[in-house]
Amino acid sequence: MKRYILTGTPGAGKTAILRWLENDGHTVVEEAATDVIALRQAQGEPEPWSTHSFTEQIAALQRRRQEGAAALPGGPQLYDRSPVCTYALATYLGHPVGPVLARELDRIQAGRIYDRTVFFVGNLGFVTPTGARRITFEESLRFEEIHHDAYAELGYDCVTIAPGTLAERVTQVRKRLDTAP
Repeated sequence: MKRYILTGTPGAGKTAILRWLENDGHTVVEEAATDVIALRQAQGEPEPWSTHSFTEQIAALQRRRQEGAAALPGGPQLYDRSPVCTYALATYLGHPVGPVLARELDRIQAGRIYDRTVFFVGNLGFVTPTGARRITFEESLRFEEIHHDAYAELGYDCVTIAPGTLAERVTQVRKRLDTAP
């Protein structure tokens, strides 16, 4: 079974692309960071990303979701981010790579869990802040570079999904999925 990662700059529109593809019948595995943020904020922690345990929690949830999806039948699975994204986030935040994240990075590399082709959704030229997304556009560009470099460092091929309408972006992903061996 093929497992593809769809990732990119915060606010680039990847969730909208994934919702469309999911509506078309593709299996989509949800992002973990937003859920970790929402839970910890609901527990009274206004900025959960400021603690070192943040990326560890994300990596653990990503693993549980990936393992749960492994048993699902059907065609290719699309993952909303991956542990490589969490590694990039730790780098961006200046957090050390903890043991949970380190083990997860080793596991996905050794087991070749994800296809080496990664759909990297290009930024739209702006970022709309949310309760979980408190990043400026300039900061998002810095994170985008770190993010892209993390994938390259680990041997993934980032295929840029260029800015455009939602339909155009979905078509770019579909074409790559349709031509995958």
